[in-house]
Amino acid sequence: MSLFLYWLALPFIYLVSLLPFPILYLLSDGVYLLLYYVAGYRKKVVVQNLRNAFPDKTEADIKKISKEFYRYFCDLFLETFKTLTISKRAMVKHCSFHPDTVALFTKLAAEKQSAILVMGHKGNWEWAGNTFSILCPQQLYVIYHPLANKHFNGLVYNMRTRFGTRLIAMQDTFRDMVKYRQEVNATAFIADQTPQPQNAHWMTFLHQDTPVFKGTEKIAQKMNNPVVYVTVQRIKRGYYTVLAEILVEQPAGTADGTITELHTRKLEKDIMDQPATWLWSHRRWKHKRI
Repeated sequence: MSLFLYWLALPFIYLVSLLPFPILYLLSDGVYLLLYYVAGYRKKVVVQNLRNAFPDKTEADIKKISKEFYRYFCDLFLETFKTLTISKRAMVKHCSFHPDTVALFTKLAAEKQSAILVMGHKGNWEWAGNTFSILCPQQLYVIYHPLANKHFNGLVYNMRTRFGTRLIAMQDTFRDMVKYRQEVNATAFIADQTPQPQNAHWMTFLHQDTPVFKGTEKIAQKMNNPVVYVTVQRIKRGYYTVLAEILVEQPAGTADGTITELHTRKLEKDIMDQPATWLWSHRRWKHKRI
């Protein structure tokens, strides 16, 4: 059945990827109407997350951000398909890197320094990885969770590696990072997913008691590579820019929790600046502190 669904969906996915951007976003508008007004996909989760994160905002504000989020979410979904066929030139045009960001990674590469990148589910993180591999000298590795459906997992794998990015399955993270430590590379962690409460670093994030993965920090301390925070800002529909800054140059000497607090606070500020472009449909606060 999974193979049948894959072959059924594949022509549609490629057709979407070939659409000119104006038509792609016209299709996205239609998907938004269905998702928000008809299906109501995770609407209660989104609204409750927004209420908890922004207790000072009015219900009108919450509704406005909610609608903006669903529009962004639909764009993101179709933009991801676009990755299958987009050219390098178009990729860099639609997801640019700030000159200071390119200079930062060029400098690290010249110094033979590998880096650990940390970011959140904000903006178009898929496009950011593609543009990194086009513009920056490091070999990029992205930590990912393989999909259960091996056929769709293969499709996603191909989308993410078209421009030279390589993927590391989550369970192989430290082993593979040690394996590739002789090359100058950058390994990207998306660190705003929900860990098991007993293994988490707990902190206040968006006005809520929140568990945060400690894995990024623990690996950074062991590898002792600079930790670089990456943010993807939406400029306008279909256009993003990527900014980066070094958070910690030598993680091995940091106290437990320091790196986790630093990158989570950076993400929090980015979300507050552009609230509609974070993944509010994720059940981020489903666990309570033990």
